[in-house]
Order: sequence, then structure tokens, then C-alpha cells
Amino acid sequence: MMEDPFEDFFHYLQIERALSENTITSYRRDLKQYKKYINEMLNKTNWEAVMRSDILSFLYFLKDEGKSSSTISRSISSIRSFHQFLIRERIVQHDASVHIETPKKAKKLPDILAAEDVDKLLNVKGTTTLDKRNKAMVELLYATGLRVTELISLKVSDLHLSLGFVRCLGKGSKERIVPLGNVAKEAVENYLYYARDALVKRKKDENKLFVNHHGRPLTRQGFWKVLRNMARDAGLTKQITPHTLRHSFATHLLENGADLRSVQEMLGHADISTTQIYTHVSKARLKDIYQAYHPRA
Repeated sequence: MMEDPFEDFFHYLQIERALSENTITSYRRDLKQYKKYINEMLNKTNWEAVMRSDILSFLYFLKDEGKSSSTISRSISSIRSFHQFLIRERIVQHDASVHIETPKKAKKLPDILAAEDVDKLLNVKGTTTLDKRNKAMVELLYATGLRVTELISLKVSDLHLSLGFVRCLGKGSKERIVPLGNVAKEAVENYLYYARDALVKRKKDENKLFVNHHGRPLTRQGFWKVLRNMARDAGLTKQITPHTLRHSFATHLLENGADLRSVQEMLGHADISTTQIYTHVSKARLKDIYQAYHPRA
């Protein structure tokens, strides 16, 4: 009958695999529901009788119950582990969980800033050397859509301001050239001519574009702190990360008529399907605008 191997499995998780109590509780919750379905809905009381189609039937049942993709994925993982245990203990002759595919998780739409919030962020006033550096960094990030690691890795020699572009090394050391708008170009020039030397001080051999107040290369954590403080000073209550600006860069380009291929190239995406998420963001924003302003929405 089913009870003994069922309890033996949890004993195995606890003793042999030394899993935490919370993890075992999750397994138990998933498998208790699975066992109940097999027993009561399919009227099967022997694990040898369980077929792949029975597991699929249970998964469709979860979907009909409104369970999320992540919940169903976790249940599949629990079921696989249990059936592999049954094979290993020679309780059954076949593994009914073989070739059960895990559902793809729904892609979460990225957070972006409205254009007016970007203006608030970038129009924060300041006259110190660090203010000029911070302005240049955030203008450059929004103008190019660089990842934060790419931004802090930039060298002075990567700038080609007279031609209006910046060279960057992305994932897998792939080089790409990204255009630089006039506003960002002006902010970077202002930083180079009036602030960077004061920050670098005696470290004249430092080739990284953005440095901290000790003249050393800025870190990811350092930039996060700068961005958080700038958002606070701009009166923005929304949590902003460096990737928020990258997402905003891509979405605003597409909203204003840029083609997907060009945005893919500027972002450095190897696969255009990665870039397509931003078309969904644009459509979602259009729907929000329609709902907000159409008199019969």
C-alpha cells in the first residue's frame, strides 16, 4: 500500500539528504496533495499503478485550481524526487515522472521610470566634484542602457565624445558601440574637465572613467548608493536600481519609434527574444494610458 514508502521518503530526506525541516515540510505539503489526488480522484492505491498520464492529470488539476507556474514547478520537483526514491528502493519498476516538463515561469515585466521621473532624477542640482561625477554617471547610464558593471568598467579611452559614442565590453567580452546623446555627452565632458582630475589626485595612471573620492575605481555598491541618494534628493519614492534605468532606456526608445533590432544591439542582447520583453512593457503602458484618459474606458 502507499503509506509506508510515502513516510519512508520523508525519513530519507531527513536522515540521508539532511534537508532542513522547512524543505521537508514543503515536500510533504506538495506530496500530500499529490497522494490524495492519486488515491481519491484516480482510485489508485499502489504506486506501481501510477502512470505518467496520472501525473499530468494532477498537474492539470493544479493549473485548473489556479496554481502559479512556480508552485506547479515546485510540485513537479517534489514528485520527481519521490518517484526516483521509489525506483531506488525497488518499490516500483518504472519511473512515471520521466519526461515531465517543468512549465516556463511567466516573465515579470521590468520596472521602468516615466519620462518625467527620469527628468526629476537627472535635474538634481549640485556643484561639487562628486555631484558632477554622479550627474555624468546617471546621464550616461540612461543615455546608453549600459549594465552597471559595464558602466563602472569604462575606461577614459572608451569614450569617443567627438564622434558621439562610447565603446563597451559586455557579457562574454563582446564589444559594442553605443551612441551617446548631447545631454549625456555634455555631462561627461563637464565631469572630465572640471571634476575627475580633482578626484584622481596623485593617481594619474588610473584609467577607469569613474572613480570614488579616494581616486580609486568606483564599485557596484558605490554606484548603487549614489543612485539611491539621487533618487531620494529628487523626491522619488519608487525604488530605483541601475537596471531600472536600463529598462527605461529600452522602453522609451521603443515607445518613440526605435526598431527592435537597434535596441537589441544597443543593449547587447545575444537573442532578440530577450529584447522583446520591452515591447510588452510598451503595450502595458499604452493600456494604462488608455484606461486613464479614454472617456469610455
